[in-house]
Amino acid sequence: MLKPAVRNAVESTSIAHLATVLPDGSPHSIPLWVSSLDDKIIFLTGPTSQKARNLQRDPRVAVSLAPVDNPYEPVIVRGRVVEWIDGDAGWELVDQIAQKYIGRPYGRDVERVIGVIEVDHQTVGVS
Repeated sequence: MLKPAVRNAVESTSIAHLATVLPDGSPHSIPLWVSSLDDKIIFLTGPTSQKARNLQRDPRVAVSLAPVDNPYEPVIVRGRVVEWIDGDAGWELVDQIAQKYIGRPYGRDVERVIGVIEVDHQTVGVS
């Protein structure tokens, strides 16, 4: 179950940073849009992006957010990508996330999929 502060940050327009592992073992971090789906965190990406390729090989992730209403109380999540959603169901979620961040559906000029993160660890604030 997502902690209320984690859910609030994920449902806000805070930009998240997703960290994955590159093939050589080094970290790869990228800013992205996120939302929640039940008790999981979702994000959109291109199916052949570096992060998608990293996650297909090694599904472990770390996500950090600085909430827009309190950037000095960071939200940090660790987990793994347990599912990819594409097709019409994926586009519905892509559009929901885009609506939140930019106020309109996502353009259809590039392919997008949804990554679903199952959360193993969640921290709010500095510890």
